[in-house]
Amino acid sequence: MKFKNAILPLVIIALLGLFNACVNLSQNSASDISSTLQSTKPGSVRAKYKKITPYQAKERIDSNKDVIIVDVRTVEEYNSKHIAGALLIPNESITDEKPQLLPNLNDEILVYCRSGNRSRQAANKLIAIGYTNVSDFGGIIEWPYETVSG
Repeated sequence: MKFKNAILPLVIIALLGLFNACVNLSQNSASDISSTLQSTKPGSVRAKYKKITPYQAKERIDSNKDVIIVDVRTVEEYNSKHIAGALLIPNESITDEKPQLLPNLNDEILVYCRSGNRSRQAANKLIAIGYTNVSDFGGIIEWPYETVSG
């Protein structure tokens, strides 16, 4: 009987530790975890996911004429309102191959969508393909600067 009484507290502690680990893991999204993993190519390390503010994105756009702005929304969303000069590459069209509109893996790429969800997914997909300088600046709903239609 003493043996059972001594084991019970240890079992409870172990279960609480396991539960705590599961809760902490579930609070991280799969994209957060995957964005920090190394690529499957031997000897190469994948770039990490970067989140920047619309203000930081605007600074990059204004200071670097070679920066590429990528809108990952649908054609209809893009036509209603988008950032001038943005390339339309819908998130759903980004697979495991380089998009034709983005031939250089080392170009600086700024990605946005409507609210920030698809841009996060797209940024992580581009990083997984091998792009080295990708930043997500969230959604156009947070963009306080000029946009164009059409």
